[in-house]
Amino acid sequence: MDPHRLAKERSIAYHGAIAERLQRQPEVLANARQRVQTWLSAGPEAPFYARRWAEILAGDLPSITGFLTERSELAEELRQSSPFAGALNPQERWILWRETRERLERQP
Repeated sequence: MDPHRLAKERSIAYHGAIAERLQRQPEVLANARQRVQTWLSAGPEAPFYARRWAEILAGDLPSITGFLTERSELAEELRQSSPFAGALNPQERWILWRETRERLERQP
């Protein structure tokens, strides 16, 4: 199994779970926005991903949830520096990781 593909699919699964959670738990979005503001507090030296996440998280909920599982190059890059880190507990994350691996192993 290609480890890069596995990591990419796990990231999409993780952010898909976050997208679903945002519908029920608005504090998850508030926490992510706060994390991005902390990143931006570095001023002009704030990293690229901080500025881009700030733009994305300023959008409406459908736009945000759509971006979280988008398969674009930008979305893939930004998911590597996600403000949603820690939004799922370890057990939830492990289940997603296992399910993703099992799904990919069944594919030709």
